Amino acid sequence: MKNRNRAKISPKWIVLLCIFSFALGMLFSNRVWTPPELDGRIIFGRRSTQERDLASISDDCETKNSQKEGMMGEFNKAQVAIQSLDSSIAKIQSELPSTKAPLIPRKTEAVHSMRRDSERSGTRKKAFMVIGINTAFSSRRRRDSIRETWMPQGEKLLKLEQEKGIVVRFMIGHSATSNSILDRAIDSEDAQHKDILRLDHIEGYHELSAKTKAFFSAAVAKWDAEFYVKIDDDVHVNLGTLAATLARHRLKPRVYIGCMKSGPVLYQKSVKYHEPEFWKFGETGNKYFRHATGQIYAISKELATYITNNRPILHKYANEDVSLGAWLIGLEVEHIDDRNLCCGTPPECEWKAQAGNVCVASFDWSCSGICKSVERIKHVHAKCSESPATLWGALI
Repeated sequence: MKNRNRAKISPKWIVLLCIFSFALGMLFSNRVWTPPELDGRIIFGRRSTQERDLASISDDCETKNSQKEGMMGEFNKAQVAIQSLDSSIAKIQSELPSTKAPLIPRKTEAVHSMRRDSERSGTRKKAFMVIGINTAFSSRRRRDSIRETWMPQGEKLLKLEQEKGIVVRFMIGHSATSNSILDRAIDSEDAQHKDILRLDHIEGYHELSAKTKAFFSAAVAKWDAEFYVKIDDDVHVNLGTLAATLARHRLKPRVYIGCMKSGPVLYQKSVKYHEPEFWKFGETGNKYFRHATGQIYAISKELATYITNNRPILHKYANEDVSLGAWLIGLEVEHIDDRNLCCGTPPECEWKAQAGNVCVASFDWSCSGICKSVERIKHVHAKCSESPATLWGALI
């Protein structure tokens, strides 16, 4: 019993032990246990931080995807724009074949194209030479005087075209007013004689350079000829002699035939052939470059095709003959000066005819044509014309 009493713990130690346990429990609880509210905030904070991080990463991905999609969209737009530009360039090149071709090749692409088109359609006829007689609405009497002298009519005109390849037409454009009385008069005249070529051109005295381009374009589109000739309607011409003259140059690819001159550039406003752009030709008093006089000249097929292909960009000077010379001066062209294309009226052309040297064309320099041609051309024809055998027996 004594031993059991001795083994009992004193109340004092029990109290101390309880206090120690309580303190130890409080210490342990402060380090390990967290109130629910605080723990929830910590967890929520941690979750919020993670969610923000995930959202940031997601936003970055979406931004990068958007940027990538935007870049792909811009790339696709650029590809579409490039393809559209390529198509536009190809269309322009197909519409302007002369821009890729040399200025004046031996055989232009346009010539081959027109030949292929003519073979398919059968509308472009072969010819040796196509003659365009420049005329105006007011020149009916001049046209009739030519029909009565050196230009065949009716069946003979058609036979000349079919057998000799010589096409002769009066060339004229349209009036400024659609279907005017002037246009109807020309249509009626053509229905009677069938010898008029209508041009895509508005008639006007100061538009002769544009009319010349229109003639070559219309003639090249309608006939595949070796030569294209322009003549004024107050000039006398021997067609057989003209054909023989051109035939001597048919093997030359680029020839420009006429009576060559290089007269002074007329800068005075009061003179008839005033050149407003005189300053382009150098100092005052200078002369023009060599060019054929405008009463009559001929150019070969390749030159006519060149003018046709480059019609929109060929500059027009005040004088038509100067304009043509300017279009050809920078090309590989042989200028042939043949004075038989500019004989004087009788007695000059008469003496030459009697000597066996018939003139191709006759006119008066003082009038830039036959003076009073309606009244005098029959006299010139009687004195200076070739024999019928020269035309119909010509070997072309």
